[in-house]
Amino acid sequence: MSVRNNRRAVALALALGIVAGLPPVVAADDYTAMLGYLADSRIQDRAFVGAQGAIAINQAAGDHNLQANLHSLAQGERASATAIARQYGNDIRTRSAQPDTARAVIAGDAFRGAGGLVSINQASGAANAELNVVTATLANQGIREAGDAWLASADLASAGPRAPAVQDESDPATRHVAVERTALHGFEGVLQLNQIAGAGNTTDNALVISVQAGP
Repeated sequence: MSVRNNRRAVALALALGIVAGLPPVVAADDYTAMLGYLADSRIQDRAFVGAQGAIAINQAAGDHNLQANLHSLAQGERASATAIARQYGNDIRTRSAQPDTARAVIAGDAFRGAGGLVSINQASGAANAELNVVTATLANQGIREAGDAWLASADLASAGPRAPAVQDESDPATRHVAVERTALHGFEGVLQLNQIAGAGNTTDNALVISVQAGP
């Protein structure tokens, strides 16, 4: 039989296997990966290229994640801007709730040439809490300074869960967060970014600006 006929015979055998309903051949490693719990949050390609203004993004993959973006702006004779946040979550310690692979990535040309106020919460995993807070005051009377104690106050930012799960050192799970070097080129303005891959993590950031309108 010629080489061409051999190829036709193999193709015919494969076709008969599909018609007969035979299961496809899958490598053991590939099959294990298919059954794994994958949590992948990603901002990539040309997302938000050239975007301008106030942008708030909450992106989560997984279970029981908490996210919030708060912007408070005030202008006036005696202006005052305040932001209050409360996040509560139950501590999830069961291994089944935690992904085998968790990734949070900003890649490609994302946010290239963008500007303004951008607040991003990006989480992959379980029972994570993220918070971005910005308050800005333009007042005609006086300047109010924000001390460290006020920035850390519970009224400004309070996030949970309170008792995060401890990662088992023997756990083979994969965790990965990244901002690739091609992203955010030419960005101008204020950027707040929380990235989490895992379980039971808490992160927040706050920016407080208070300025006097006139001399």
